[in-house]
Amino acid sequence: MTKRLLLTLTLFVVASFSAPLLSAAHHKGGHADRVFEYRVYTVNPGKMPNLLARFRDHTVGIFERLGAENIGYWVETEPADGEEAKLHYIIAHASRDASKAFWATFRDDAAWKAAAKASTVDGKIVKKVAKTFMAPTDFSAIK
Repeated sequence: MTKRLLLTLTLFVVASFSAPLLSAAHHKGGHADRVFEYRVYTVNPGKMPNLLARFRDHTVGIFERLGAENIGYWVETEPADGEEAKLHYIIAHASRDASKAFWATFRDDAAWKAAAKASTVDGKIVKKVAKTFMAPTDFSAIK
């Protein structure tokens, strides 16, 4: 599955299933500077359970506490031949500047540092991180 097709499908799923759950502020009339950050984590072989546990038990809550909005998280069901499945997720920030401040604070967060250290005692989990910033179109259900 190509990256572009996967991104398109991911955005379709987010718009289709998340829109009814979002507050009115996130629909028409949302903040013009709001950005969505799409991230893809390539994991080391056999480490997906470790990554999912870290996100489920720590990262998602830390993201929320520090001001990022959790939009959705997905794992590939059909990874490319010879590749490990990847974790895909989207978080939202008030602006690109808010994103920069968020990640600086996140990297220095004591709870994050403890969770990262505990989850990597048996080896590094993440091999590669890719990120893309996206802005909603004028016809997007999510703003």
